[in-house]
Amino acid sequence: MGKLTAAAIVERALEIGDTEGLDAVTIRRLAADLGVTPMALYWHFKNKEQLLAGMADHLIAGFALEPADERPCREQLHDLMVGLIRALRAHPCARTVLEQVDTMAVPAFLGVWDRALGLIRSAGFTRNESCLITKYLLQSAVSIADAPVHYRAGRDSAQVAELVRAKRLALQSLPPETYPNIVEMATPMAGELPPSLYDGFGVDLILAGIDALAAER
Repeated sequence: MGKLTAAAIVERALEIGDTEGLDAVTIRRLAADLGVTPMALYWHFKNKEQLLAGMADHLIAGFALEPADERPCREQLHDLMVGLIRALRAHPCARTVLEQVDTMAVPAFLGVWDRALGLIRSAGFTRNESCLITKYLLQSAVSIADAPVHYRAGRDSAQVAELVRAKRLALQSLPPETYPNIVEMATPMAGELPPSLYDGFGVDLILAGIDALAAER
């Protein structure tokens, strides 16, 4: 192969993480897959912590953050959330990577967070409120991207459908006199929601809350 790059390493690491889980991502495994010695990888990433940061930066960098403009804050936040969700959804291991990495070591994540902070601050929130709101905002984007209503790459769709069916039946078997609402809504609670509804309503719900608070300023 040609000259080994950090991008090639993290791309292969993400491929392994997507299909086999992060535990399968090791320097030795990556070196074997890329046809190099482990020392060649250490030139780019001294340890797995740095590798995870590189993986996180690469998957978020897939979202091209547009320059700030004059549109309303709500529209820009919507684009930011949707863009981040789409970038993260490209990799089933994204949520696990972000849970294990120090986001302070991920420039792409810091860029998205900084933009979100600026937008929220411009809506009239205090610095403390802006920090809290953007944490919820970004955490929500990660959760929406990782939603079980979306069949994941590397997952057997029939197996996923069976797991959802089993959960629905378990919810429907609860005593309706004790849990009437859970029994009634067992199907959507089990994850059988239209993906478009999950994404669209989820983003709108979060942004509507921010709008309502901003209107009180």
